[in-house]
Amino acid sequence: MANPVANLQRTAAEYKQMDAKDKRRFITDSILNNALYILMVLFCIYTAIQRPNFFSLGSIGNLVVQVAAYLPMALGIAGCIVLTGTDLSAGRCVGLTAAITGAFLQRIDYANKMLTFLPEVTPFWMAVTLLSVVAVGAFIGLVNGFFVAKFSLHPFIVTLSTQLITYGIILWFFDLNGNNGAPIGGLDKLYKDFLGTTMFKMGNTPIPLYVLYAVILTALMWFVWNKTTFGKNMFAVGSNAEAAKVSGVNVFWTTVLVHTLAGAMYGYSGFVEGFRSGSIAAGTGTNYECDAIAACVIGGVSFVGGTGKISGIVLGVFILRIIFIALTMLGVSSSSLYIIKGAIILCAVALDMRKYLVKK
Repeated sequence: MANPVANLQRTAAEYKQMDAKDKRRFITDSILNNALYILMVLFCIYTAIQRPNFFSLGSIGNLVVQVAAYLPMALGIAGCIVLTGTDLSAGRCVGLTAAITGAFLQRIDYANKMLTFLPEVTPFWMAVTLLSVVAVGAFIGLVNGFFVAKFSLHPFIVTLSTQLITYGIILWFFDLNGNNGAPIGGLDKLYKDFLGTTMFKMGNTPIPLYVLYAVILTALMWFVWNKTTFGKNMFAVGSNAEAAKVSGVNVFWTTVLVHTLAGAMYGYSGFVEGFRSGSIAAGTGTNYECDAIAACVIGGVSFVGGTGKISGIVLGVFILRIIFIALTMLGVSSSSLYIIKGAIILCAVALDMRKYLVKK
């Protein structure tokens, strides 16, 4: 593992040897390459001045809770980006799996129980539900990966198609058994306790159990990316698919499995989102993929392919959530958040691509 101090010392030594013109270029490149981080620091300082409770323990706790909810989805979609692709179906996949979770885990005595034939919620039934939604997400990812790998279709087209198909299934699901599109509520206490039991408090903010689950998933994904043959193959395919194929990597199955793993992560995210929303609607999960993509790019997962770190993804999710929390505290309207979110994605991708254009 690289030593940050040694890297800094080496960079400082190289800088001293540069002439004036190279030093100016180095400073300009450093500022542009880290522009988002610099702007975020300045923005946080401004927010803290305007809202002194921005750095309170409770506010930090709220940040941790939000990061834990959105991180698994970002970890999933990051693999697709490493392969120079994307996944526009991610948000709808979360919405579908959240709806299935809600329908499966409603209280037995709930007056508006959607699927009345289902049994009472028990630990076993909850485990079945979790495995089911992860399987549903993985299947959607499998379909995405198959069409991308088998027919060399661009992931944008494939996942746009599955996004529309999945949304159609969601609308159909919400009309089942006379539900007529009504939100799914009345979630069982066992399900709420499994995800929402307070481990401890940060200020006045309870830290629920799903924060611990997010930490475990992050550790597992780090292991998969860095310590397995599959992870090495993923980066090899993302860097150069033809070279990876010549080296003996099965490009087809690597692509399929990356998308399948991403779908499984969306399925888990839907399981958590069902709890967080409390009442699941047909619009649950809308545009969630935008947040995940933005977080990945901010965290250094490049659309050029073959580049990315789990630590960077975690940092990206933290940065994005900090920005949104700050904007909310400053009273920025929800409609303006969409504009800012789009600008962040555009700037992040442009700055990322600039690094590679400069190298050329």
